[in-house]
Amino acid sequence: MSTRRPTTTLDDRPVPVRAKLAATWTSLMFLYAYVDILNFFTPGVVEDILDGKVFVFDLSQTFSTAALTLMTVPILMVTLSMTLPARASRVTNLVVASLYVPVTAFNVLGESWLLFYGLGVVLELVLLALVLRYAWTWPRTAHSATTTAGPHPRTVHAGQRA
Repeated sequence: MSTRRPTTTLDDRPVPVRAKLAATWTSLMFLYAYVDILNFFTPGVVEDILDGKVFVFDLSQTFSTAALTLMTVPILMVTLSMTLPARASRVTNLVVASLYVPVTAFNVLGESWLLFYGLGVVLELVLLALVLRYAWTWPRTAHSATTTAGPHPRTVHAGQRA
């Protein structure tokens, strides 16, 4: 015999746009990292790295610094999406995501494992598209006359003395 459970609706409040942006940038960074880690299992990649080559670039301090800088920006976007003022966060997300679309697409060039890298790039582009959508459609609030032009503090103070 089964016990009947009361039917309840799950609480499904809207997720704030800041949280959506931070979660999307976090997902993007996990995807970047996972694709890079799996890349080590591609035949010849480790040997090339040991020989001082990454793709067509010489492995050097300059290359490593450039790669770190390139990945630091989306890493920081997690925090910036949550902490910048709304207008600055929106603009920053739109600009950075737009700039990272060609950077991400570049990652598929010259790769022999096109299915693997193609899937990775498509998923990364989908996440960037979500960032652009969330930032572009950031909800706006209308200013009401009562909140922007409330009573003057001296008026309130004078009224309290009477």
